[in-house]
Amino acid sequence: MRVVGTFGAARERRGGITALVPTMGYLHEGHLSLVRIARERADTVMASLFVNPLQFDDPSDLDRYPRDAARDAALLEEAGCDVLFAPQVEEMYPSEPLTRVTLPALAATMEGAHRPGHFDGVATVVAKLFAGLQPDLAVFGRKDAQQFVVVSRMAADLSMPVEVIGGPTLREADGLALSSRNVFLSDAERRAALGISRGLMAAADAVEAGERSAAALEGLVLEEMSRQALDVEYAELADAADTSRLTVLDRPGFLAVAARSGSTRLIDNVWLRPDGSADRGARLGAPSVLYGGGG
Repeated sequence: MRVVGTFGAARERRGGITALVPTMGYLHEGHLSLVRIARERADTVMASLFVNPLQFDDPSDLDRYPRDAARDAALLEEAGCDVLFAPQVEEMYPSEPLTRVTLPALAATMEGAHRPGHFDGVATVVAKLFAGLQPDLAVFGRKDAQQFVVVSRMAADLSMPVEVIGGPTLREADGLALSSRNVFLSDAERRAALGISRGLMAAADAVEAGERSAAALEGLVLEEMSRQALDVEYAELADAADTSRLTVLDRPGFLAVAARSGSTRLIDNVWLRPDGSADRGARLGAPSVLYGGGG
């Protein structure tokens, strides 16, 4: 695996179809599953590793974000990555960026409402990665549901010659969605955090049983989280095409949640369809590499 730090070097010696997996590092099996999806679709698999300051509205959150570049590189190579693009801030933003990519209609709710400017930062950095690395396809996890819709719509609206592909949410054995932030949870906070996935699974069960009311589905999640005394920011059923709020599940959508367990902010979702099907993600059969286990 080649490790490069500039756009020019990342574009060198590539053959055939190129797939990109953008990451902010401190990888887990969710990221690695995206690399494997890319491996199935492309001749050259590239991952990026960059903690993007533009998408953090809280400087302390940026400082706290876990980092271990050597660990990440080893995991990526094992998963089948060919090129790791690991730029410094100066390569991504050689001067204060005067151009920002914004999708206000898609970023007005959920994450966008609670993290002002977050999706401007996401869309801008992804646009730079698409322009500078010129991949044929890019793979993003659907755990970040609103982000996936934002990136997909940006690429379509701007006629970017890249296919955006979604990979399923991966969960730890107990159901907690994989996140680099899980390492911050104490034992008690982790037990409480399971209220998020339990609530979402209860809502998925209800959809499979015929429930279509957004209020009822959101209520199931809120009820489970309230039992664990989580600090809930939102639980919202949204349109999978444009993130607008749904009152009834009459088109493909996702039920998204954000809550804090202790000081750690977590997000999760299930993707739902009016035919009663639900994408709950997949569970690991062993401890995650987040905790020092094997990959």
